[in-house]
Amino acid sequence: MEVHHVTENAETFTCNAYLAVGDRTALVDAGAMDGVVDEIRSHTDDLEAIVLTHQHGDHVAQLEAVVEAFDPDVYAYADHPARTHEIDDGDTVEIGDETFDVVFTPGHADDHVSLVSESSLFSGDVVVHDDGAFDYGSFGRTDMAGQSRERLIESIRNLLERMPEGVEHMYAGHGGVFHGDVRDVVETSLERAEKREPKYPDE
Repeated sequence: MEVHHVTENAETFTCNAYLAVGDRTALVDAGAMDGVVDEIRSHTDDLEAIVLTHQHGDHVAQLEAVVEAFDPDVYAYADHPARTHEIDDGDTVEIGDETFDVVFTPGHADDHVSLVSESSLFSGDVVVHDDGAFDYGSFGRTDMAGQSRERLIESIRNLLERMPEGVEHMYAGHGGVFHGDVRDVVETSLERAEKREPKYPDE
């Protein structure tokens, strides 16, 4: 599966938005970068689907612009004016050349889902490889209204139970893309989250 990080050159705060080119070309999260439509068009003229991991502003600010440009199907757990398909825990969705299981992973956001196939994980913000707090295994913040460290911990445990052994590509909502032993990174994230220590000094 050919995956492009289409918000990589953003100069403003945004999530990582990923374009998976294949049998069903799809975008995972729309991001908040002006010009993301042009970046998508540099790789494809036919965007068939958008799948949202959750609806925080940095993940959906450009959703309407992308929908207007390409008229794709829009998959989301929670309601949104642009949503065409509701997804829930245990559903499957086609992204690129692979079939992904939808895993409900709240804690960072009430509507958060992760997407996992035999080889790849789109983890949104539930776990990331690296960020400003930790390298090699971090997790989404849980210090704002509506967030819960306890739910996040349960979600990471559930993700580990549902994730096949051979997953070797992790595309997270922030930080870098990771290729290697994804399970080990997610287990490291869980260990850190379980310590219940603040992720950031002022948390």
